[in-house]
Amino acid sequence: MTDAGAYRVPRPSDTDRVAWPDSFGTRYTVFVDVEEEFDWRRPLDRANRATSAMAAFPAAHRRFVDHGIALGCMVDHPIASDPAAVATLTRVIEDGRSEIGTQLHPWVNPPFDEPVTPVTSYAGNLDRDLEAAKIDALTDLVAGAFGVRPRAYRAGRYGIGPRTIALLAERGYRIDSSVRPGYDYSADRGPDFTAIGSCAYRIGGLVELPLTTVFTGRLRRHGAPLHRALGRVPRARGAFARAGLLSRIALTPEDMPVDAAIEAVDIALEAGIRLLNFSFHSPSLVPGHTPYVRDAADLAQFHDWWDRMARHLGRRGVANAGLAEIVAALG
Repeated sequence: MTDAGAYRVPRPSDTDRVAWPDSFGTRYTVFVDVEEEFDWRRPLDRANRATSAMAAFPAAHRRFVDHGIALGCMVDHPIASDPAAVATLTRVIEDGRSEIGTQLHPWVNPPFDEPVTPVTSYAGNLDRDLEAAKIDALTDLVAGAFGVRPRAYRAGRYGIGPRTIALLAERGYRIDSSVRPGYDYSADRGPDFTAIGSCAYRIGGLVELPLTTVFTGRLRRHGAPLHRALGRVPRARGAFARAGLLSRIALTPEDMPVDAAIEAVDIALEAGIRLLNFSFHSPSLVPGHTPYVRDAADLAQFHDWWDRMARHLGRRGVANAGLAEIVAALG
């Protein structure tokens, strides 16, 4: 049921990079992995389908609306199966700019024809028919729940595979956001994204919107190759980060200090990246569900992160873009 082997995501050519129209300006988008709660320290389990953290979603959504931010809500199977969660998200998209996409967690997404292992948690490691069947089950469930077919997809755990893009294109998707530049999950036989940068690019009839990841520090020009080499030396990455030499910063409040993320935004803008892609997990809205928000103090810091980031983006003249605006700009 699996076709496992580390997938090194190929670097796009310069001609594949999206040439955003001048009218689009420089923008940013926010994707939310809207998903069930589970203990991140324990093995994955099909029984973990609780969605209680969705009770905090409306208040969080209001905070984003106050900043003029649309949310790309990447919904997985347990969320789309829960009438209360669907009702919550239906009200969210009534803001006129937020939109529902899909996120595939294969271990809680039928059909269940594979064992639950670290390898099969990356949907791209499943054989073609099983990956396709899971995408179909999720797409149909989300379309039925919200009355419109989704056009944006994310593989949970960034688990894209060599067949994923073609499967999505066949099903009418327009956008994938499964790529995490500068990260390598091949030790788990997951994908290796170290050849990929943060610019949006066209691939197989879709557009890939990578989670924006930037190297900061005095040695940042050496970027992914140096960071990868440091990973072979115990504690070297931490030492280089503390010394201000090299840090890998993704645009998320989860485990990324806001000052470092603001610096990363400025570096990305200087590099000419026209669409910044931010992300977080919905269970982080309630303390205790993710390692990033463990208590009330962490939650306050999470909200402060977004407040400070939104103000900084405004000062830099970077406006928010919802999925509809992105698709329109792509032509």
